[in-house]
Parts: sequence; C-alpha cells; structure tokens
Amino acid sequence: MAAALVQYVVLRGDLRSGMGWPLGALVAQACHAATAVIHLYYQHPHTQAYLQELGSMHKVVLEVSDEATLTTLAETLKQANIDHKLWIEQPENIPTCIAIRPYPKEEVHKYLKKFKLLK
Repeated sequence: MAAALVQYVVLRGDLRSGMGWPLGALVAQACHAATAVIHLYYQHPHTQAYLQELGSMHKVVLEVSDEATLTTLAETLKQANIDHKLWIEQPENIPTCIAIRPYPKEEVHKYLKKFKLLK
C-alpha cells in the first residue's frame, strides 16, 4: 500500500491575536495557499494521487508565531527542496501562510514537528 499523503498548511497566529484579523480572513489565506500549491504542482504524481481521493484528503493546519518564523520556515523548505507556496497577501504584501504540496508524512514531518495545531 502506498504511503498516505498529507498536505500541511501553516498560518501565522499573530495575524489574529496581534493584528486583529478575523478567523474568516485566516481561513481565506489558507485556502489561497492550498489552492495555489495544488495548481503549481498539479502534475506531480503525489498531487494527482491526493486528488484521486477527494473523500479522504488529509490536511494538517499548523500555526507559527509570527512573520519571521513563517519566512524562516519557507527558507528551510526551499533549502530542503520541499515543494511549497508562501502566500503573500496583496496589496498589503504580508506573508500569511505556507502550503506544502501533498507529501508522504514521513518526508516532511521533520520540518514541521515543532509547530502546534492552529487553535
């Protein structure tokens, strides 16, 4: 059996707690990033396999404390050749979220294990 695929989405917690963004705005950021990364890596075999299982998609939504932590994570993922999209909200030019294309959990978990589930 093939490894289960998971898509990680990582949001900035300070957007809501410190900057007063409503929950709906944060959900929209996650949706933008997840849609963008699926589009960018649509032809990848993991993405295709993930989309074949619409009824059992697995996403994990995590939280980072601030912009610096988010951009550091993006750089770490880039250095490790992990396919992802750093969503930057326009026109404000604010990095808000990272979505990683679907991967087997064991390939990406080590980069994300220090972050907690979004609350």
